[in-house]
Amino acid sequence: MKYEPHEYQTFATNFILKHPIAAVLLEMGLGKSVITLTAIFDLTLDSFLIRKVLVIAPLRVARDTWPAEIDKWDHLRGLTYTVAIGSEAQRKTALLQKAQIYLINRENVDWLVNKSGLTFDYDMVVIDELSSFKAYSSKRFRALRKVRPSVKRMVGLTGTPSSNGLVDLWAEIGILDMGRRLGRYITHFRSSFFVPDKRNQQIVFSYKPKPGAEDEIYRLISDITISMKNTDYLKLPELVINEVSVRLSEEERQHYQTMKAEMVFSFKGKEIDAANAAALSGKLLQMANGAVYDGNGGVARIHDRKLDALEDLIEAANGKPVLIAYWFKHDLERILERFPTERLDSTDSIRRWNSGEISIAAIHPASAGHGLNLQAGGSTLVWFGLTWSLELYQQTNARLWRQGQKETVVIHHIIARDTIDEQVMAALKRKDKTQSALIDAVRANLEGI
Repeated sequence: MKYEPHEYQTFATNFILKHPIAAVLLEMGLGKSVITLTAIFDLTLDSFLIRKVLVIAPLRVARDTWPAEIDKWDHLRGLTYTVAIGSEAQRKTALLQKAQIYLINRENVDWLVNKSGLTFDYDMVVIDELSSFKAYSSKRFRALRKVRPSVKRMVGLTGTPSSNGLVDLWAEIGILDMGRRLGRYITHFRSSFFVPDKRNQQIVFSYKPKPGAEDEIYRLISDITISMKNTDYLKLPELVINEVSVRLSEEERQHYQTMKAEMVFSFKGKEIDAANAAALSGKLLQMANGAVYDGNGGVARIHDRKLDALEDLIEAANGKPVLIAYWFKHDLERILERFPTERLDSTDSIRRWNSGEISIAAIHPASAGHGLNLQAGGSTLVWFGLTWSLELYQQTNARLWRQGQKETVVIHHIIARDTIDEQVMAALKRKDKTQSALIDAVRANLEGI
C-alpha cells in the first residue's frame, strides 16, 4: 500500500530523525508505528546511521501489529525484521537472525539483558507504550537502564504518559535520557516537585504537584517531547459516553456496606474478607459487579443487576455487534453463561470480529488494550466492570474510537449506584485532566510546515 502521510506524521517522523532522544506522545489512532518505521527506514537503509533496532512492545503488538505494519507499506520494502517471542530457544533463534528490526515483548527485556547470554548490541531502542516502564523498581526498567549507555538513539511512544499523575514521568523520561532532565533519583524528583497527598502515617500513597511544578516539568522535558491529540489531526467519528446506573436491593446493599465497614461478611455459608485497603477496594468492585471471590477461591454470587442492564443494552443495540470490557474472571464466566459471547484473545478471534462474524465479544483491558484495531467489527463498547487504570481505560476505548471507524461510537459504563463504581468513574475523569494538561503543554506546533 502506498503511504501518503498526513502533515503531522511527516512532522513526527522528522522529529525522531532530528532527536536522538525522542518522547513521542501520540494519542491512539495517529499511526505511531508507521511514523517510527519511516524514521527507522531512513536511519538504517538511507543514511546508515543505525545498524540494529530493538523494538519493545506489548506481546500482541510485537507479534502482530509491528510485522503487519512493516509488510503493509510499499515505502518500507527492504526493511527486514524478526520477532523474538515464544520459548527461549525460539527467542534466541530469532535474535541471532540478521535483520534491521528485532521485535520483543516487554516481559522478556530482563531475560534479554541478564539471562539470554547474548550481547546487547542494539544502537537504537524503540519502546512502544513507554508508560509500561513507569515502574522504576520493575525488572524491565532496571535491565534496560543497565544497558542504556550503549544505545545511541532512544524513542518512547505512548498516548498515556501520565495516567497516574506526573510522578510517572520520572521513570519514563529517565529511561530515555538517563536522568538528565528530571534527575537521577526518584526521591530528589519527588521532593523537588511534589508534596505527599494521601498517606497513612509514614506510608505515602500518592503525591500532588507543588505550585508551579507542572509548568517546570513540562519545560524540562519540552526539548525531547512532542505530543498530538487525535482530535486535532484526524476526523474521528462522533463519540457518545453513557453511564447506565443500576440500583442494588436493600439486602444487597447491606452486604456491600458490611464489607465496606468491617472488611468481612458471610454470604450463604461463605466468608469473604479483605486483608487491607487495597484488597477491600478489589472486593468492593467485585461486589458492585455482582460476585466476589471467597477465601477458598470460590465465587459468591450476590446479584445480577449488571447482567440485567447488559441484556438491555445488547437488546437496544438491535443486532449491532457489542464489545464488552470485563475485569474479573467471574464477571466473564457469568457473561458467558448468560449471552452467546466470544472472547477476543487470539489472532483468529480478532480477525473474525473485524470481519463481522462475532456479534457479542468480551475483552480484558490488560491483555488487549494496546495496539489492536477492532473498529471494523463494531462501534458499541460496554464497560461491565471498571478499572482504576486510566491508561487501560483509554486504550480499550481507542480500539473502537479511532481512524477508520465509520459509525458513531457509543461507550456505555454500567455503574452500581452508591458503590465504589462512582469513585472509580470520578477518578478516571480527574486523571484525564492531568494527562490532558501534559499533552497540551508539549503539543506539537505544526504551523508553517
